[in-house]
Amino acid sequence: MKKSNNKIKRKLRNRKKLKNVNVDRYRISVSKSLNNLSAQIIDDKEKKTLVSASSIEKELKSKKVKKMEKSSLIGEILAKRAKEKNISKVYFDRGEYKYHGRVKAFAETLRKNGLKF
Repeated sequence: MKKSNNKIKRKLRNRKKLKNVNVDRYRISVSKSLNNLSAQIIDDKEKKTLVSASSIEKELKSKKVKKMEKSSLIGEILAKRAKEKNISKVYFDRGEYKYHGRVKAFAETLRKNGLKF
């Protein structure tokens, strides 16, 4: 079994479970690469992105911080932007990534800053 096949299977399995939770909530989708992390809050009914944050943005790119700290900074920024749009209840879609490391730090920061999932 190839690594890419396992990632695709994990992604589909995760999304299938999350369809049951999708009642009057927005989805937080996370994507990461070797150096960067980006996240967005999506309204699945209208298929639109409401809020997004990424480590590629100017304010974060200029700072020299480690990847784990970067992910918690992105969590703070996304939570702040979500509060401005009056978004409080969401569900977390980790996609093909395991819930540890940068993804876990990002999710815990979101919870700390007031998003409920």
